Amino acid sequence: MVLVVGPSGAGKDTLMSALQLKLAERTDVLFARRAITRRADPEAEDHETLTREEFDNLVERDETALSWEAHGLGYVIPKTYDEHIRTGSTVIANGSRRVLARAAEKYQTAIVLLITAPVEVLAERLASRGRESRDDIEQRLRRADLEPQDVPNLHRIENTGTVEEGITEMVRALHL
Repeated sequence: MVLVVGPSGAGKDTLMSALQLKLAERTDVLFARRAITRRADPEAEDHETLTREEFDNLVERDETALSWEAHGLGYVIPKTYDEHIRTGSTVIANGSRRVLARAAEKYQTAIVLLITAPVEVLAERLASRGRESRDDIEQRLRRADLEPQDVPNLHRIENTGTVEEGITEMVRALHL
């Protein structure tokens, strides 16, 4: 299990999309499609939509690979990916710093790719998206410096260069 985490505006989605294209021919590497308690939005991540009740039921029955709540939403990495990991595949998922301890406990070989950038770069990127109010951006930036503590197999990637440079760092960290 590889979890890609980091603050909003760090470029996680951009790097993950580019990495997925680069590794498209690798049958042993899968990119997890999450389920989220929000409606589908063509401007946002492609995901399965869950109701809050469906999310709560999956979590209660332990029918997820990983799950967490953030920003008022519930997130699920479907349990089906556990079988792929058991058979030797690498699963790369957009994760959350909130679930790193659980991932390290469940997957002894879990790898965390922390994608980050200086706060001023994050602020510029968030503002250019035009999806959030100034207050929302300020709240996100206050959480941006939350560096995960005591996380095994964590690789920090400062995403201030080109997309290709970021992908190169990701591939190097994953030994792919």
